[in-house]
Amino acid sequence: MKILISTTKHMPIYEQITSQIRDAVVKGELSAGEGIPSIRVLAKDLQVSVITTKRAYEELEKEGVIESIPGRGFYVCKQNNDHLREKQMMKIEEKFFDLINESKNAGMNLNDIIGLVRMLYKEQ
Repeated sequence: MKILISTTKHMPIYEQITSQIRDAVVKGELSAGEGIPSIRVLAKDLQVSVITTKRAYEELEKEGVIESIPGRGFYVCKQNNDHLREKQMMKIEEKFFDLINESKNAGMNLNDIIGLVRMLYKEQ
């Protein structure tokens, strides 16, 4: 599992960790029952605070993505990937809604917005 942290993103580090682990599960890069690094090991690898990784793992536990087995560590939960993907889609839709409103307020039309999305998508 490879997690990349960006200090230039306007997203808290714990959210970057949470998002990347969740994405790895949805993509099948992490499968049910697979172990993930301990809080301390991940914090050391990423060179971030233990508190940061703890918060990320707590969020993932609340969502049912991972579970903690006392004395053994953290493991990916068996779950319905369709449900996780649906939750991600809902978040994306919310962001698109906000961006479309901002774009309209800036005088952009649908073709301008689509052109911008195509250009940015190709850059990724």
